[in-house]
Amino acid sequence: MISFCPQCGHPTHQRIPAGDNRKRNVCGTCGYIHYENPRLVLGAVLEWQGDILLCRRAIEPRAGLWTLPAGFMENGESSEDAAARESREEAHAHADQMRLFTFIDVPAIDQVHVFYRGILRDGRHSPGEESLETALFSEARIPWSQLAFQTVRLTLEHYFEDRRAGEFKPRRLLTGKRAKRLVRWTV
Repeated sequence: MISFCPQCGHPTHQRIPAGDNRKRNVCGTCGYIHYENPRLVLGAVLEWQGDILLCRRAIEPRAGLWTLPAGFMENGESSEDAAARESREEAHAHADQMRLFTFIDVPAIDQVHVFYRGILRDGRHSPGEESLETALFSEARIPWSQLAFQTVRLTLEHYFEDRRAGEFKPRRLLTGKRAKRLVRWTV
């Protein structure tokens, strides 16, 4: 939420602008409308010789718990580039053969989480600034009770299910009240 207009510096007020149907922060002086839109989180399921790369978080939220390398997409990058960059930043990991895997709507926190799947180039990894440690886990050794986010759990569950079936199918998922609805799609 912004309190002051980025155009003229005057206070903003919440109201529904003409032609809209949602409350927005609107400048009463110059009329600037500030739109707040969902943020994109991009990440990767990187496999090396059957194991999956996880990072133990050094930052909040959920510091100390395990996650896939992921983070917010930056302006000017593609979704695949963002997933690869986050893998390098959080785990010093380089990815090959990236393919879109899960697209997860998280409306409760105004985010969309997108995970690619790929191969960990050369098997090398180490903690980046936002990670306490990195490790490769077999499916049996994944620390399920210590995963940081539901979207990571869903992505890993579907990854292992597809790997057992011998066919990876990209998925669109929804969390929250309508989470029971699962839409499968292919690209």
